[in-house]
Amino acid sequence: MKKRNQIDEKFKWDLSPLCKSEKEFLERLENLKPYLEKFKAFIGKLNTKENIWKFLQLDYEFDMKAVPIALYIQLRGDEELSNDRINELNERLSQFFSDFSYQTSFLQTELHKLPDSLLNDILKDEKFKDYSRYFQSIKRHKKHNLSKEEEKFLSGMDFLDGYSSNMRNMSDVDFDYGQVTDSKGKKYTLTQSNFASFARSKDRKLREMAFKNLNGTFGKFINTLSSNYISEVKLNCYFAKIRKYPSALESALYNEEINGKVYDRLIEQVEANLNVLFSYFKIKKKLLNLKDFYIYDHMATLGKSEKKYTYDQAMTLIVSALSPLGEEYVSLLRRAKNERWIDVYPNKDKRSGAYQTSFYGYNPYVLANFEGTLDDVFTLAHELGHAMHSYFSDKTQVYQKSDYPIFLAEIASTTNEMLLLNYLLKSSKSKDEKIALYNKLFDEVKGTIFRQTMFARFEEIVHATIEKKEPLTKDILCNIYYDLNKKYFGKVKLIPEIKYEWARIPHFFTAFYVYKYATGMICAINFASKILKGEEGAVENYYKFLSAGGSRPPLETLKIADCDLLDGDVFETSFTYLKENLKKWKSLTR
Repeated sequence: MKKRNQIDEKFKWDLSPLCKSEKEFLERLENLKPYLEKFKAFIGKLNTKENIWKFLQLDYEFDMKAVPIALYIQLRGDEELSNDRINELNERLSQFFSDFSYQTSFLQTELHKLPDSLLNDILKDEKFKDYSRYFQSIKRHKKHNLSKEEEKFLSGMDFLDGYSSNMRNMSDVDFDYGQVTDSKGKKYTLTQSNFASFARSKDRKLREMAFKNLNGTFGKFINTLSSNYISEVKLNCYFAKIRKYPSALESALYNEEINGKVYDRLIEQVEANLNVLFSYFKIKKKLLNLKDFYIYDHMATLGKSEKKYTYDQAMTLIVSALSPLGEEYVSLLRRAKNERWIDVYPNKDKRSGAYQTSFYGYNPYVLANFEGTLDDVFTLAHELGHAMHSYFSDKTQVYQKSDYPIFLAEIASTTNEMLLLNYLLKSSKSKDEKIALYNKLFDEVKGTIFRQTMFARFEEIVHATIEKKEPLTKDILCNIYYDLNKKYFGKVKLIPEIKYEWARIPHFFTAFYVYKYATGMICAINFASKILKGEEGAVENYYKFLSAGGSRPPLETLKIADCDLLDGDVFETSFTYLKENLKKWKSLTR
């Protein structure tokens, strides 16, 4: 693999708008230090509109100076994780922010204790309009806040994050998953990171052993893993209770401003459309020429070896696929390439994976590890979707309302993927290629809509068990998960080890997060379907979504974009799109 200095500059992101050099970084970091005393001057004084306004202006000024250099050093660090100089600068920044946060934490506590009369006065004042969402949030959460002493006590309990760390350390460091053997007797060492490649293998024996060994390893330690997770669940339920929420689920939904009916409707609609998933399994079984279809077959790759793409070809493809979104969108994609918003290729010690990040007033940045596969093309399109969402939110909203909530975060990225997939299906002249593309579509749908909803149901049942003061044991956890697999996978044959799979899902330690993946993809399919059909106002509505940022509660943002998860036809539109594509896929297999 190439070293960082061997990569052509045109394929590296240009961080100079954030900060031009390490020397400048240190100078700007030093210039932040006087702000600490400026903030401390507000101790006990955030009780008048005048002082609150001054504090907000100081906070804005500090963000505009601090965040760009923080982002700069973070991105520099991800370029080359072993760069000691950058790691040292990162540590300096981290120590500064840690100390700064500790010494100014009282300010947020004071703001969250403002009386309703003052909050109402602020919300009526035109001068504070840019901060309306912030103060609305404070007012919403007041009834769930504890006393100043209790909040201070709870703020020091970060050690309770240890349940997640326990699981990560066991699964990523301590566990030995052994070796797996393919049908020709060749042996491979199994790890968490290479499991997916074995699960997608065309060699059935290798797939089977990968599933059994990985999940079976978790089964060997299921007593400890269960005890650890049950403690996490009890913690979630306890904090919901002391903050006066009816349940842990309702606490999570309330904090994100999500009506519980959306969650219920997701479960109802996904389970009502399980036939989509069952039809996918049936088609895949036929294409794989299998008599029996086991759970270790559902990830298997279809088709021949993948075509390779250059970076230029990938960007040209993405631009063409996203052209239905209009010239402004396409021109921004070209700018992303030409102005070097993207760090394209892998290099030695570069952070793995891909992500997008941004800060108000600066172009977004995308980290990629592009190696030319079709998956890499889709990943690039996905991250550029995040980038466009950030760009249009920043362009349209004031800073205080520009940050879109997590509930909306995966929609633009997945919409890009759906438009790219449709373009490839239309332009492909190869039957085998079309079959592989349909398989990719339904692989994503299976993993994002159906499995994440199944995960959500597992979380819901498990937390409700504790809240009803009923026993929760390793056997109960495993039986709940196994029964959900039977329901969601239908006639697919299960293996005993699948009952341990829940223990290797890290997202279960961020309670009630997974359902957002499912709602995000359903919204994305809804947007893409309407855009591709040329429905009147579809593109304009999508821009309303992209531009809304955090200016409204997330469900309101979707509603003004004609994607109403409560009363609209979003679920019907999305599942109809999937059923139509199932028919097209099936027609290719005759």
